[in-house]
Amino acid sequence: MLLPVRVAQGVADGRVDLAFRRWKTARVKAGSQFLTSAGLIGVTSVEPIAVTDISDDDARRAGFDTAAQAVSKLRDNDDPVFRVGLRWAGPDPRIALREDDELSSADLADIVARLDRLDARSSHGAWTRAVLELIGRRPAVVSTELAAELGRDRPDFKLDVRKLKKLGLTHSLDVGYELSPRGRVVLAALDERRSDGA
Repeated sequence: MLLPVRVAQGVADGRVDLAFRRWKTARVKAGSQFLTSAGLIGVTSVEPIAVTDISDDDARRAGFDTAAQAVSKLRDNDDPVFRVGLRWAGPDPRIALREDDELSSADLADIVARLDRLDARSSHGAWTRAVLELIGRRPAVVSTELAAELGRDRPDFKLDVRKLKKLGLTHSLDVGYELSPRGRVVLAALDERRSDGA
């Protein structure tokens, strides 16, 4: 479930605990969690609601001033409307992961094996090491330039960087990316593996 940054931050701050979505069928269920710019957000309830039953109080709980304002943000179609209860479930787990640079040999072997699998499944060949090296060499550089340096399309390049971010190896800056402490350790391990001829 996508939430605008403003709404996600409102959930994290405790100012927002509802969202309204127009879907053919509910796309989330109570008890599920999803990652946002403000961290993990949990779904506490999902129930259909008539547009006319959205109250001003509900709208304020969703970050709007009035029910009319909330309704105006719904998609303009005939799909049912769902009232989704939300709660902040904790910080982005990737933050703690990327700061963890005390990796055992087994940890490193597991991460390298994951990177090898990403390379093996790629339609454009091995890329993980090249992207890690590039980000390490050019932190805070706009993704358009980084993608061009590798001869890649920007959307595909960004998708690959997100895969590395999920492993805790990179993180996004206001412009571009940088290696996390964990990412620097992993890149050093890859360098060592290459120098050993592995």
